[in-house]
Amino acid sequence: MEILISGASVAGPALAYWLTRHGHRVTVVERAGALREGGYKVDIRGAAVDVIQKMGLLDQVRAASTDMRMARFVNGDGKQVATMDAELFGGRSSGDIEIMRGDLARLLHEITEDDVEYVFGDSITSLTEDADKVRVTFEQAPARAFDLVVGADGLHSNVRALAFGPEERYVHHLGHYISIFSVPNHRGLDREEMMHAAPGRTAGMYATRQMTEAKALFMFSSPELAYDRRDVERQRDLLAEAYRDQRWDVPRLLAEMGDAPDFYFDAISQVRMDRWTTGRIALVGDAACCPSPASGQGTSVSLVGAYVLAGEIPGVLAGERSGVLADETPGQGPFFGAYEEIMRPFAEANQKLAAGNLKGMVLRSRGQIRFQMFMLRLLPRLPGKDAMIRRVSEGIHRAATAIGLKDY
Repeated sequence: MEILISGASVAGPALAYWLTRHGHRVTVVERAGALREGGYKVDIRGAAVDVIQKMGLLDQVRAASTDMRMARFVNGDGKQVATMDAELFGGRSSGDIEIMRGDLARLLHEITEDDVEYVFGDSITSLTEDADKVRVTFEQAPARAFDLVVGADGLHSNVRALAFGPEERYVHHLGHYISIFSVPNHRGLDREEMMHAAPGRTAGMYATRQMTEAKALFMFSSPELAYDRRDVERQRDLLAEAYRDQRWDVPRLLAEMGDAPDFYFDAISQVRMDRWTTGRIALVGDAACCPSPASGQGTSVSLVGAYVLAGEIPGVLAGERSGVLADETPGQGPFFGAYEEIMRPFAEANQKLAAGNLKGMVLRSRGQIRFQMFMLRLLPRLPGKDAMIRRVSEGIHRAATAIGLKDY
């Protein structure tokens, strides 16, 4: 079949890889003018590691890992008050991998570019489905028809808006905002991160082994803010206002955000939908079930979702050719088989991580901050510390492995 995918970050190229392996012809359209380099640290855990291995990318992904060593917690004067091993800080279990999002996107693009048609600098403007095709119009390219269309275009999915309705129906604010951007590495960080907490606000910076610069990271609690997603100046103003009286390196980092070419600001949100498919149109990754950055599982859910979605199509087509059409159930058209039935429990298990994680990422009071720092200093001296450390990552590991992958 001719299949169109919207989005060339992680879910889109991963889905394109598996669809071409199954014999389909794939086009990927991406609004950005080129592959998006850089980005932030992401984790590949559990079942997603198995998917990466099936793709033959495991050695390359491990070679590109961030190799982070330590997290340091500092007070307003910059004095170190606690430390934590990077693997424990990230809640990673044995075998999990942390990588820069841009490095992962590059690897996925490299293994698909010879077999997939990539169209950068364009976007879908309309989707019209008839008996045997989806008619698609674009901002730049001439209209075309495809057998299937998949939205792998993130939290603010264009395909979702066109096929399922406004994002206000599906995107749920979790009471926090996040901002990440590149800054000079004035602290000389080497595979480490520094974090500073104030009530309702966390600020930090980190540098991986690949970086000559550093990344500034901000997370703060707030009700929903009114702004245009394309108005970057307004977003910078909102961030500066949220941190206007915070100490440590915060004033310097905020002064440098105007020079950052990769400034990112958005609400920490989840996507919750009753169905991810309609007719010949489907959603995958953050477009379907974004678990939010607070879960640490968006990349893993995207990789696993791409594998399952691509794998479920050929069996259904074989059933149609033999005259056995898959039953239509709500939210599960015949073209996508058991995709939702298989993926939904996994996606929901990983979404549940977000609320608990946020409580530890952005603390509400000075008392909570003092208690957390005290516990971090005390932890190395506690009896049974290894069991306590394992419990930190157990919940994440359970969610990351809460699916059995078929061998398609």
